[in-house]
Amino acid sequence: MATDVRTDAGEAVVTAAQNSADSVPVVRTGPTGTTAYDPLVMLTSAGQTALFGDPSPSLVRDLVATLEDGDLPTDGATAVVGHDPETPTLPIPDAGPLSVGRRTVLGPCGWADPLEPDDWSFVSPDRTAEAATAFGILGRGRGDAAADDPVTDVWETAREADGDPVVVVNANDASDLPRADETLLTAAPFAVLDGLAAVAEYVGTEDAVVYLNEADSPLHRHLQRAVDAAAEALPVVPQLVAGPDEYRAGEPTAALEALEGADRIEPRLQPPTPAERGLYGRPTVIHTPRTVAQIRQAIQAPATMDTDAADPGTRLVTVTGDVANPATVELGSGGSLTTVREVVEMDGAFKMACVGGVLGGITRDLDVAPTAQSLRAAGLGTDGVVELLADDRCALATVGERARFAATENSGRCVPGREGTKQLAELLREVYDGSFDTEKIRELGRVMRRSSNCQVGAHAPRPVTTAIEEFEPEIRAHADGHCPAGTCTEQL
Repeated sequence: MATDVRTDAGEAVVTAAQNSADSVPVVRTGPTGTTAYDPLVMLTSAGQTALFGDPSPSLVRDLVATLEDGDLPTDGATAVVGHDPETPTLPIPDAGPLSVGRRTVLGPCGWADPLEPDDWSFVSPDRTAEAATAFGILGRGRGDAAADDPVTDVWETAREADGDPVVVVNANDASDLPRADETLLTAAPFAVLDGLAAVAEYVGTEDAVVYLNEADSPLHRHLQRAVDAAAEALPVVPQLVAGPDEYRAGEPTAALEALEGADRIEPRLQPPTPAERGLYGRPTVIHTPRTVAQIRQAIQAPATMDTDAADPGTRLVTVTGDVANPATVELGSGGSLTTVREVVEMDGAFKMACVGGVLGGITRDLDVAPTAQSLRAAGLGTDGVVELLADDRCALATVGERARFAATENSGRCVPGREGTKQLAELLREVYDGSFDTEKIRELGRVMRRSSNCQVGAHAPRPVTTAIEEFEPEIRAHADGHCPAGTCTEQL
């Protein structure tokens, strides 16, 4: 029996199962990525699995008793799935949130024991990341120094640069919006460690670091157990280092500053890039857990990669916002973001979405392929987040909050980031006072995008300018003293 345990309710379910089981093994797994069923109990027998979402401890005791008697309980199950008895990936129902998208990188999540190396097939002891160089994989997530660019370019630069290379997996994200990296590190840490080791072997180093958020000590302890468990299997064993719980500390070069112990965490001027001169001056490859897991997938199962796609492989997308249960889904390059609506239930009618994280783009239309190229062409972000926002949301208030966030969270190193974000927030505040200068906002955005040194400064205008494209009449109404959504009465 497998359980997805991340809550107090989950702990109660595990305890009930363990106390009731005699001959039936109880396996605690990590999250599936879909929270609608948390905690999820799966009972398996002879190639058939019954899934029970959010069961009570008393029901779990009854389920275990039935399984102990030799019968697979199915009455009242969320789903019952037939599958290969030896499947290494989660059996997928025909309907419901778990059926949405694909499960290749996410395949083991919620099914395999995340701390039992014997349940995993490691690729790095026999193959380096060279096996993935033919696919043109792009970096994934804002914490990746090769975000939306070919990872092999970074690898080759690091291999050719002077000095001994080092590989960093950047898993420090203070934002609670993207959950893909956390899901992988919790449910499939060996996949991340294996991919990291394969990259390290290819660039020619035995030095690797996993950079975590200091506020997430449970994840740090969990990952340390995974590192210890896999140490004998991996050719490169990483060191775990925790960094500040700050949004800015997740930017790749700011991560290097944190790793070096700098008092002030801010992004570095480039060039040189980290691959040329990174951690303590050494050539440094910086990837997110999503990226190295995708690289491992390409090495282990090349047939799952779409070699004809400009953005090969899959993208992990966290669906959040005004929804009952956030979820992380996996979409192929030929898919559409409209699919994510099927994995969650909204609290209200859909009005708009912010795609790409807190500083993503605002859109009414999700009919966009989840590839870096398509997302950028639509003016959206690529950080693997889709926030679904309901009809009681005000477009101006929504982007105003994000502009204030950028003004607070920028590093202060460059003028466009430090002063531009403040000016942007002030221009939006002036709308409530009757002044809505769209051209001034757009021109400020153009300057910030072109000249900011940090991601925050460069991306801060995106929610604002895309919202103006979609909701200009609604925003302009505020200058006339009216909020169409009815939520800005205190400011008007």
